[in-house]
Amino acid sequence: MQILLNTKISDRYNNNSQKIRVLTEDWVGREIFCPMCGNDLIKHENNKKVADFFCHKCNEDYELKSKKNKITNNIMDGSYNAMIERIQSNNNPNFFFLNYDVKKFIVNNFIVIPKYFFVPDMIIKRKNGLKNRPNYIMCNIDLSRIPQTGKIFYIKNQKIELKSKILNNWQKTLFLREQKELLSKGWILDVMNCIDKLGINEFKLDEVYKFENVLQTKHPDNKHIKDKIRQQLQLLRDKGYLSFVSRGKYKLN
Repeated sequence: MQILLNTKISDRYNNNSQKIRVLTEDWVGREIFCPMCGNDLIKHENNKKVADFFCHKCNEDYELKSKKNKITNNIMDGSYNAMIERIQSNNNPNFFFLNYDVKKFIVNNFIVIPKYFFVPDMIIKRKNGLKNRPNYIMCNIDLSRIPQTGKIFYIKNQKIELKSKILNNWQKTLFLREQKELLSKGWILDVMNCIDKLGINEFKLDEVYKFENVLQTKHPDNKHIKDKIRQQLQLLRDKGYLSFVSRGKYKLN
């Protein structure tokens, strides 16, 4: 995999944003494979609204978002209503996030986040509309609410990850696709985030219980938070995300 963008193909464009779009789309089309099955990606026609690339073998769609700055937890996006509708539909694409060195035109980081990690509370509604379209309310995507296992790196700080590792990381959380009910999925993601915050590979049930108040705030109608935590840990164990070590003790796989 090469991390240099081919700047020669953008010489005929005057608009900088158009140049970057052409450069990054060209790079993805040449260098990136489908994280679901490992096959090459194909660029959609320009009038395709919901995605930029697709895999002809497994039919996964991907939307590309590129930034010259660091990939932060706050990603600007388009219409809030359209985004909410998309993540609740069957045609929601997976997301590629790319950031590059604006002087050297080198890809610094490239991440894929599977579509099933997105739930409505990750989409932040902006307060005001556009100046010329006051009723058009845009949104931001809050990536801090996505567990670390949902952020699959192809390139991290210009270091290229092994293809086998990328494919394996994708398969590790594929079970989330089975969760069609958004509230149930939200609970799983919340507990996965709690485990992330522990920052350890092996942990005890009591350590996850320390997030009881945080989860109670997020789910005020649930009066049995500890029961719900145990239920989610059991599900994560059954799906192979965790292993049971001993009574009240788990480890990440």
